[in-house]
Amino acid sequence: MDSKSTSNETAINVPETESTKQKSSSAAPAAVATTVATTKAIPHNQKGGWRRGVAIFDFILRLCALVAALAAATTMATSDETLTLFTQFFQFEASYDDLPAFSYFVVANAIASAYLVLSLPFSIVSIVRPHLVGAKLLLLILDTVMVAFTTAAAAAAAAIVYLAENGNSTTQWLAICQQFGDFCQRVSGAVVASFIAAFIFILLVVFSAVSLRRH
Repeated sequence: MDSKSTSNETAINVPETESTKQKSSSAAPAAVATTVATTKAIPHNQKGGWRRGVAIFDFILRLCALVAALAAATTMATSDETLTLFTQFFQFEASYDDLPAFSYFVVANAIASAYLVLSLPFSIVSIVRPHLVGAKLLLLILDTVMVAFTTAAAAAAAAIVYLAENGNSTTQWLAICQQFGDFCQRVSGAVVASFIAAFIFILLVVFSAVSLRRH
């Protein structure tokens, strides 16, 4: 009886081998590594989706800025009114090219429109490849230049429109908008459109900077 119980105890209490210990010890780090990899993959995909959403919004803003800048340039370039007094021989004409500020306004908004057209492919590349930094950095720099360009043009034209509307008693500049009403309305609308384009450029700069900051 003693021998049988001893053999049974020996069969039941089998000690762990070295290979079993190695397998159990290697299985735990593998499971931890898999969990860490899964945890890291989820935020990465979320960041990619966020960047793609910002890139799509960037593309939409560029289209809006293109419409505003193009409307400002074409409206100002076609602003022309002739005022006839008494007879056909006494005519007064108001045209945008009579004032250097208005001429600069047309050129600045035309350049901004051309830039926006050329920037659309880069914006599309940012949508397809949201992790690409080079295209976003280039657009950020050029957008900043366009902010200064369009804001200066709109501000210079706005000063002339103010003088045309109100005049200046100190310098004896007369208000001409009472006589050239259509001309003043067109140039005022062009100035408003240019300020809208400048504001959209500011939004583009902000969104590009935030997107680059999250990389």
